Amino acid sequence: MATIRVRNTDEWITDDEAVRAFLANQGVYYEQWDLFALTPEQSNSFSLGDTEKEAILTALAPQIEKLAKERGYVKWDVIALSNQTPGLEDLLKKFEQVHTHTEDEVRAIAAGSGIFIIKGSAEVGYFDVNLRAGDVISVPEHNPHFFTLTDERAVVAVRLFIDPAGWVAHPYADIGFEKA
Repeated sequence: MATIRVRNTDEWITDDEAVRAFLANQGVYYEQWDLFALTPEQSNSFSLGDTEKEAILTALAPQIEKLAKERGYVKWDVIALSNQTPGLEDLLKKFEQVHTHTEDEVRAIAAGSGIFIIKGSAEVGYFDVNLRAGDVISVPEHNPHFFTLTDERAVVAVRLFIDPAGWVAHPYADIGFEKA
């Protein structure tokens, strides 16, 4: 289950109903998937080749296809990030810049954990959504945000796209944003 930290107040939201209500109020889609179809190896491996990524997509196909049909996604893939990922620090530098997209950014966490930092309403400001295996999130199009790893430094996520081009970021300058 996801947890939230509101950066302006350092308030933590950990109750399932409160997390869902907060995210809905901020226009962020959230649901949870049952990952029973994944093998223990798939749930604990973070260095994946194409065959392993395809196996995860196959195992989660019913949930992926349902979400794709409901929300108009036409392409999906798997991304795996960990200390074993070549060029991890460069990838994180790219992901950790505040940016927007011309479509919503969707991630279904299959293993590990990650954090989306999202710009909320004027009274909320930026908030962190700490995601774990089973969490599915969609950051609305044109909404400033970025993604990073937790201290675990390992995540496997299914990414879903409306645009066949995939992940295309547009930098967003926000002088009031502080990373910490």
